[in-house]
Amino acid sequence: MPSPNSQNPVELPRLLALLSGLVSRLAAVAMAISALAMLLSFALIGWAVIMRYLFNDAPVWVDDLVGIALVAIVMLAATQSLRHSEHIGVDILVSRLAPPARRLARVWAALATIAISLVLIINGWETAMLARTLGLVTEGALEWPTWMLMLLMPIGGALLLLAAIEVLWRSLIGADLVPSGHGGEELE
Repeated sequence: MPSPNSQNPVELPRLLALLSGLVSRLAAVAMAISALAMLLSFALIGWAVIMRYLFNDAPVWVDDLVGIALVAIVMLAATQSLRHSEHIGVDILVSRLAPPARRLARVWAALATIAISLVLIINGWETAMLARTLGLVTEGALEWPTWMLMLLMPIGGALLLLAAIEVLWRSLIGADLVPSGHGGEELE
């Protein structure tokens, strides 16, 4: 069923609908983890501030953990942002384009995102495996194995790749993107 806001309702091919459902579920899980990491970061920072200013006993590991959480937040939330067209873009220019040019801009952006996703996957994996081989650990109070944290890059890149393929496919057939605040069900 077309969305009431849809200007160009297109029935999704079965394979695209399956991909869209998979990406929707994966993005929702990634976004939930990202949101939990954000809440944890806020709680830890608040606790550290209270400990520092009221008890002069700031935990040194909080900054390390919040830094790690920030990487997780960014890498895991990027997929949902892409699906809902919430990434930073030159909207003032693209919104003024004629529909065919706007569609071409969406295709170009999706292709660029696919390229970036592949870089994240390949370089992220290679860097993580090198760090594992070398036995690198993070600097600071926690000293966690770096390779485990670096896996956020290929994981986030793989999620982003799936979403970019969905966006590309939707753009090529003229289907709407998933609107912001959409609960994950399909538009069509």
